[in-house]
Amino acid sequence: MSAARTSEPQSAMPLPRETTALFGHHDAEQTLLEAYRGGRIPHAWLMSGAQGIGKATLAYRMARFVLTHRDPASAQVQSAATLEIDASHPVARQVASGAHGGLLTLERTVNEKGVMPTFVSVNETRRTVPFFGSTAAVDGWRVCIVDTVDEMNANAANALLKVLEEPPQRSLFLLVTSSPAKLLPTIQSRCRKLALRPLATSDVLHAAALAGGLDETDPLLEEAAEASEGSVSRALNLLGGGALKLHQRTAALLDTLPHVDPRELHALGDALGGSDRAVLGAFVDSVDRWIGERMRADDANANANLPRLARLAEVWEKINRAARETESYNLERKPLVFSVFGLLTEATR
Repeated sequence: MSAARTSEPQSAMPLPRETTALFGHHDAEQTLLEAYRGGRIPHAWLMSGAQGIGKATLAYRMARFVLTHRDPASAQVQSAATLEIDASHPVARQVASGAHGGLLTLERTVNEKGVMPTFVSVNETRRTVPFFGSTAAVDGWRVCIVDTVDEMNANAANALLKVLEEPPQRSLFLLVTSSPAKLLPTIQSRCRKLALRPLATSDVLHAAALAGGLDETDPLLEEAAEASEGSVSRALNLLGGGALKLHQRTAALLDTLPHVDPRELHALGDALGGSDRAVLGAFVDSVDRWIGERMRADDANANANLPRLARLAEVWEKINRAARETESYNLERKPLVFSVFGLLTEATR
């Protein structure tokens, strides 16, 4: 790797389906491996944790392993130390290209109008019916990854629940979520829960450097890793343009709630203008982090703070929906700033 300094990712961050390296989740990986080699693996797993820490990467890593080693009792599975499959393996290449007949991914995808929807639709979820109903496409296991399950609308979630209630033979569901509390209790009850912790700063540094083609010794990358709270995607977002400074500016303004200086809001809205997705991502991540911290603090005394928790959860949902719409439809960003702080002001009074 060149020693020349760079603060911009040289290429887009690889998709989880394309990523074979995993950092910092050894215990979670071993839990999946031990369950599979034991021959009685739960048919559905709910993989939860903060955004950008590698949940989907682990899900695809598990999918590749199961689709490569179809017999849990095989010598290869029993002697495996990790779930790693070489990137040159035919299964790994098929998964990376989305062409493996034994893998179905439910996720938000660009529609025929070129617009990214704000949720996973019921029509997307209904693809599970022909997928699990067919026997010709591939022998052995069939794996369904939902990335993310909290982006499903109510109809889609209910359609998924029906499949989880009567799972097909040799089926494996890997549900990825950053907000497990938003899910239907009936979906949660049909999954084994696997909570992933935020990555250590050193792991973020290694993963972000690998994903973005960056120099690990770059001071800006180190600063972004330290500010990322264990999220690789957040660290890379912070490196884009003035994202790191905007993150710091947003965090400082959030700490003044519920009393916010309107002039500072105007200035923040101006700084967020334009079409830089990294800057928008830094703003949304900063807000998500701030709300998450307060929800965790309130959760420690849930009985006393239940109304506040409910308000924050509702506001969190509205803010993320508004942010997705702003990005999808390329809307003006200053109104988003005022809307976000208006909602948070009401929720924190």
